[in-house]
Amino acid sequence: QTANNFNTANGWLALWSQTTAAQNTGVGAGALALNTGGQNCTAFGAGALTFNSTGGANNAVGAFALFNNDAASFQNAHGREALFNSTGGQNNAFGDLALLSATTGFGNSAFGDDALDSVTTGSDNVGVGDEACNSCTTGHDNVAIGHNALNGTITASNNIAIGVPATGPFANLSFTAFIGSIHGLPTSNAASTLPVLIDSNNVLGTAPSSRRYKHDIKPVDKASEALYALKPISFVYNYDESRTTLYGLIAEDVAKVNTSLVAYMDGKPFTVKYDQVNILLLTEFLKEHKKVEEQQASIRELKSEMQTMVAQLKEQAAQIQKVSAQLEVRKTAPQVVVNKP
Repeated sequence: QTANNFNTANGWLALWSQTTAAQNTGVGAGALALNTGGQNCTAFGAGALTFNSTGGANNAVGAFALFNNDAASFQNAHGREALFNSTGGQNNAFGDLALLSATTGFGNSAFGDDALDSVTTGSDNVGVGDEACNSCTTGHDNVAIGHNALNGTITASNNIAIGVPATGPFANLSFTAFIGSIHGLPTSNAASTLPVLIDSNNVLGTAPSSRRYKHDIKPVDKASEALYALKPISFVYNYDESRTTLYGLIAEDVAKVNTSLVAYMDGKPFTVKYDQVNILLLTEFLKEHKKVEEQQASIRELKSEMQTMVAQLKEQAAQIQKVSAQLEVRKTAPQVVVNKP
């Protein structure tokens, strides 16, 4: 060291190579041993920030924390061998072996022992909990909350897991969310349940039906006639390991009939808006129900007319029978002619 510049060193080879850098603290054998130009660094523990040379504003607390960091800055490692191999910058690791394998990855945050400990070049990942996302390697923008959360993901990105390891066919598929403790459990108030929807901005919510949330309100009219062109099919999802047969519609086919019945992703038909199909189905049902009611009214009218006609016919038949009887009485009695000799 050529000038003090508010540096503090305590331990074998601590700040050994220091020259003009300022405001560094190295406590422990080999702490900041090779630092030359890095400033505002703090290293507590044997081997903490040992290979740091020009990286600044780094904090390492724990044996061999940020051990191999060279020029990267703004890194925080608290725990044994936390961020041991990191050279990427702006990573935060709190816990033994947290972000242990990180190399050039940056912007990662790990809270918990072994959290994100397999991440190498992946960036902007968050792991909260012991061993959270500890199988993730090169993926980015993953969020894991809970013990062993998202451990089924290896290279996928933009995944979220809360309280569940994330297994199954979607485990290593990007843009997937896993939430534990919600499957197969009853709700606390069934009468208040609402369907949860998600829009293209990844906003969760529900679709209100109150008039105060709507405008341009008008009857469906003939739009519901599109239903007659739809072709229901049976199918099995490609990713379904159980190969369960399901029933539904093909989004591409529905789009040819009515584009408003389809949700798009990346400009391509993605899924059918079955809730809208149900509304059109209700519309057609009401139309048919009205026809049935009109037909039933006509039938009732015809029955009434027929009953009147039958009564008239019965009356006419009675009159005819009466007249016939009168005619029988009026017939001349037969006469016998006797010849006397």
